[in-house]
Amino acid sequence: MKPSGTRILWLIGGSGLLVILLLSAVIPKSSEQSLAVQSTLPPMAGAYEVTLREIDDYKTVYASVRSRDRVEARVRIQGTIAELTVKEGQSVNAGDVLALIADQKITLKLHGLDAQIKGARSRLAAAQSDVERAKELLSRGVAPQARYDQLKAAYDSAVNELASAEADRAVVARQLEEGQVLAPAEGRVLRVPVTVGTVMMPGESVATIAANAYLLRIELPERHARFLKLGDKIRIGARGLSQDQEPIGEGEIVRVLPELENGRVIADAQADALGDYFVGERALVWISAGKRQTIVIPKALVFSRYGIDYVRLAREGETPMDVVVQPGGAVRLDDGTEGIEILSGLNAGDVLVQP
Repeated sequence: MKPSGTRILWLIGGSGLLVILLLSAVIPKSSEQSLAVQSTLPPMAGAYEVTLREIDDYKTVYASVRSRDRVEARVRIQGTIAELTVKEGQSVNAGDVLALIADQKITLKLHGLDAQIKGARSRLAAAQSDVERAKELLSRGVAPQARYDQLKAAYDSAVNELASAEADRAVVARQLEEGQVLAPAEGRVLRVPVTVGTVMMPGESVATIAANAYLLRIELPERHARFLKLGDKIRIGARGLSQDQEPIGEGEIVRVLPELENGRVIADAQADALGDYFVGERALVWISAGKRQTIVIPKALVFSRYGIDYVRLAREGETPMDVVVQPGGAVRLDDGTEGIEILSGLNAGDVLVQP
């Protein structure tokens, strides 16, 4: 015996619409439930539940690049700049020769001491010969002991004279070496106020060097002073001061000045992304001004269509639907992946699936 559905199809096979209605009427209830399950959302593996989380409330401010230390490369002797090997903006290492100071008097004195050393060596050689000869005659008994002692004293005097002349020459040679102006620390040269031929006195500066790392000098309104503390993280934008760009680096607050100036709190931040900046150049930074509750989801869940951002929202018993959202700034999630703040379009408890 055929099923009832088959008999109906055989009796009214002429009308397609009537066939569909009659078939739906005779389909068992269990079949209807099966079709309903197939039309709804499959098991949501990898679904993401939207929750509120606390993040830093970043504010955009402008900071200026400062050097942590400024040191002067100073002259140690009096003289004239004979050679200048440094220029503004150049990077130098500690101990590099920046300039050479020439003093003609030192050179002349060095030549005079060389002549004295040569004469002392000649007198020493003659005194040594006299001592050796007197010693030979003394051994034969033809020369008195007093003569030998006299020549031996002359020899000792010649030795001391040569040693004194060589010590004087070492002092003058050291003074000549001090004519080299050395870089006191690693950094970049900010200013070179002299030229070749400039007369220099001991202690005068040949170059100003921005030593060690750069710092960001940040000035904030007084109302933000209570949120600012050591160790706070900041974000640094790319050069160009465009506020629609993404941060390229991070840093942290290393010093907060305890005094307000003109109603503003001043802080210094350390960062690694400032190597090619000019001292005094402005940089765009994002700094925390407290905490706030917001919605953050993985960036991979957001997709765009015709310039509008969407996420795929799943609800129990319904087909997933695309909803429009307004994204905010980038936020780093707890697992280290990239997330994005959602300003509107979602509520806590919503479940999202991959588009």
